[in-house]
Order: sequence, then structure tokens, then C-alpha cells
Amino acid sequence: MWFEVLPSAAIITVALSIPTYAMYGLHKLVLGNAYRRNLDERFDRVMYLRDRRLTDNPYKMNGLEHIPEA
Repeated sequence: MWFEVLPSAAIITVALSIPTYAMYGLHKLVLGNAYRRNLDERFDRVMYLRDRRLTDNPYKMNGLEHIPEA
């Protein structure tokens, strides 16, 4: 019957979701932030370097009050 497929589908679903949740924990452990920034495009890399230069932490969101006046 059709319900005989359910255990196999559940095993495959769990096996495919493990890397997603493992990366969440790994990023939290290594980077101190659970979310990785996408650095595929040049603009994103420039913004990453800008945030790192201005605030010393590219993952912490800061407003204009934290940017030093030139």
C-alpha cells in the first residue's frame, strides 16, 4: 500500500535536513553567529569588509552612531 513508503520518506527527509541544522550549530560555535553571510557577489564582499573595518564584527548590526566621524 501507499503508506509503506512513509518510513523511507521520513528517513530520507531527516537525513537531508541534518546538514542544515548542523551548519547552524557549527556557525554559532565558530563565528559566534548562527547565520553566514553570502559573499558570492562583489558588492556583498565589499559590504562585509566595510562592516568589519568599521565595527570589528561584520555580524553585529550597528547604526550610524557607531561609525566614527571623519
